[in-house]
Amino acid sequence: MKILVTGGAGFIGSNFILHLMKEYPSYRVVNLDKLTYAGNLENLKDVEGDARYSFVKGDIGDGQLVEEILKDGVDAIVNFAAESHVDRSILEPAPFIRTNILGTHFLLEAARTRSIKRYLQVSTDEVYGSLGPTGFFTEESPLNPNNPYSASKASADLLVLAYHHTFGFPALISRCSNNYGSYQFPEKFIPLAITNALEEKPIPVYGDGLQIRDWIHVKDHCKALDLLLHKGKAGKVYNIGGTKDVPNIEIARKILTFMGKSLSLLTFVKDRPGHDRRYAIDSSFIERDLGWKPKVALDEGLKDTIAWYINNKPWWDKIKSGEYQAYYEKQYSLR
Repeated sequence: MKILVTGGAGFIGSNFILHLMKEYPSYRVVNLDKLTYAGNLENLKDVEGDARYSFVKGDIGDGQLVEEILKDGVDAIVNFAAESHVDRSILEPAPFIRTNILGTHFLLEAARTRSIKRYLQVSTDEVYGSLGPTGFFTEESPLNPNNPYSASKASADLLVLAYHHTFGFPALISRCSNNYGSYQFPEKFIPLAITNALEEKPIPVYGDGLQIRDWIHVKDHCKALDLLLHKGKAGKVYNIGGTKDVPNIEIARKILTFMGKSLSLLTFVKDRPGHDRRYAIDSSFIERDLGWKPKVALDEGLKDTIAWYINNKPWWDKIKSGEYQAYYEKQYSLR
């Protein structure tokens, strides 16, 4: 099988490619990534010399480029390509509309024209909006996005479902809760907390820190995506969660405690505009349909993630210093 993975230099995409290359020795993978600030080819150094893997720098919104890749024979597409940081979407929504909505449209159209056999859209639980103090998001929960990022992802999901309904296109959607693990960009909450703690810098916590998120280790997410790629039902939405809905402040305290750092590093800052209060996801459908359940316990996963960032300081130090971005801007003419 030949698989096009879009956004494969990002956090989840690169972990998924590493998973595929390990689990399926006969598979070939093409990684199409625009290499924006969060794309990092160092995530894939373990496979960059493998003849089964190839990288193409480009945008999913470039229909001609996508067509060139697909005409060479592609069986399936897994679309991770997205602008994904809520704070950035509030400051500048336009790139989110361009990539997450228009880019998805161009990719769907090219895939439909080429009769691709399987298309998996990787989405987010944030499309459901914010929950009250009780209850869980199910696949039937109404879409109620509350920021430009989640609105753009909800729009993309609707396009995917429309292509399935209208054209019989073999697409399905995953909606996952908050991921953590190795290779996550240091602006995100958990790696920011870990790397700032290692540098004895303040750890910013929005508002009162009582926003609740459902956390899942990226390896558990990749295993779920593997199942969806091979066995998921076209036209369906599958929620993927870690069944660990925990307040942000508790996550930060766990990290500092596991690292032996002072809780005084916690610094409460002004809350994000329109900040969703609680996410919690019901994964019972994928459990019933495909037998998937998360296996990495939260404390175990956090300790492993802390160890990874401790052991890979050169990786994140180059990102936080700007050295990595400067190199790849020169290498791939990103400007």
